[in-house]
Amino acid sequence: MTVDVWLRGTDFATTATIEGSAHPPAAWTDDDVRLVLEAMLRAMDRVRRPGETDREISLRGLSWIVNPYEEGGVVIAIEITMGAAVAGPFAIDKAALEAMIARVLSRAPAPSSSTVH
Repeated sequence: MTVDVWLRGTDFATTATIEGSAHPPAAWTDDDVRLVLEAMLRAMDRVRRPGETDREISLRGLSWIVNPYEEGGVVIAIEITMGAAVAGPFAIDKAALEAMIARVLSRAPAPSSSTVH
């Protein structure tokens, strides 16, 4: 799947390929959604720090929204201090995906100081 990454201080977006869940979106569980969100944050960090070692990902301190995509499905958009990322479209019910994201984020542990979040 792909994610469009925009970093603060730049005037362009970068499209990156990410690995999320192996399941089709309509069959996603909370664990699948966690994988997708972590992959989106990791893609942002890789664009900001190309060639460096991946850091731990924490799902805290981010703003998110699920929006309908004009050609069908929905996209996930997240924003953190570093910038923003949009992934999709995904063929999944908008309300179901929003509920899964809310559950995943409510269970996320507090980040360490070297964590991308």
